[in-house]
Amino acid sequence: MSPAAKRTARTVIQTAVGTAVALPAIVHASGIPASLPWVAGTLVVAGGLARVMALPQIERLLDRFGLGVVEDGGRDT
Repeated sequence: MSPAAKRTARTVIQTAVGTAVALPAIVHASGIPASLPWVAGTLVVAGGLARVMALPQIERLLDRFGLGVVEDGGRDT
C-alpha cells in the first residue's frame, strides 16, 4: 500500500473517531434527549471507540494491516 493510501485510510479512521468524540456535544446541541435508548447506546459506543483508539495496541494493530505510521520522511513514492 502506498504511503498516500495509508495516510488516507488513517485519516478516515481518525475522522470517525473525531466524530465519535464530538457526538455528545452534537446530541446536546441538537436537543435530542440523551436518555433515549438508541442515543445513550450510541454515546456509549462513541466513547468506547474514542478510548480504544487512544491505546498503543491499536497502533500495533494498524501496523499489522499496513496502516501504521508512515516513516518515509513524508515522501510519496
